[in-house]
Amino acid sequence: PHYHFLLRKHRTLAPPARVACAGSLPAAMYDEVELDEGGVGKMQAGFSRTWQIWMDKAAPHTAPRWAATVFIMLAYCLRVYLINGWYIITYGLGIYALNLLIGFLSPATDPETEGPTLPTSKDDEFRPFVRRLPEFKFWYGLTKAFCVAFCMTFFSLFNIPVFWPILLMYFFALFFLTMKRQIKHMIKYKYVPFSFGKAKYKGKEGEGGSRSAE
Repeated sequence: PHYHFLLRKHRTLAPPARVACAGSLPAAMYDEVELDEGGVGKMQAGFSRTWQIWMDKAAPHTAPRWAATVFIMLAYCLRVYLINGWYIITYGLGIYALNLLIGFLSPATDPETEGPTLPTSKDDEFRPFVRRLPEFKFWYGLTKAFCVAFCMTFFSLFNIPVFWPILLMYFFALFFLTMKRQIKHMIKYKYVPFSFGKAKYKGKEGEGGSRSAE
């Protein structure tokens, strides 16, 4: 009787012990993986914070930022001219820059669905032009694109032989058609993609004088 009692006790206690041991091994393995991923993620987070700090410091300095971008653009054009190749990279770069320019000149909200965004009466508050692509993102995307294209000119893999006058003609045709459509959109919905130079609605001069006198 004692033997059967011990056997039953052993059978009832053994499975939970095996389950605990079986469950503890993967948990330890997962802990090690989480520590490894945490280290890599910590390094990436540190790099992202440092990069964001530099971007925040550069954001107010509009003129120096664009001066550096113009220098990079001239350096790229000079390199392409000297090496006499990599025209397909230049064509793709031009298409990407044109796409950024359209986003920079377009309003954040579609006037056709959202309605007019300019003041139409004396009680309306003046609202500046809000771009679909802000100036800083436009500068950052354009600068990054030229830097990447400049690095690609060091690899002969991207030097695809093409007849560059055809690419140039295609680009100018695409630029002309795209800008024509954008200008028509500006004229149709009566907006200018710049905030300076826009006059506020002040009403009549007599009303303004009486209010100022009050």
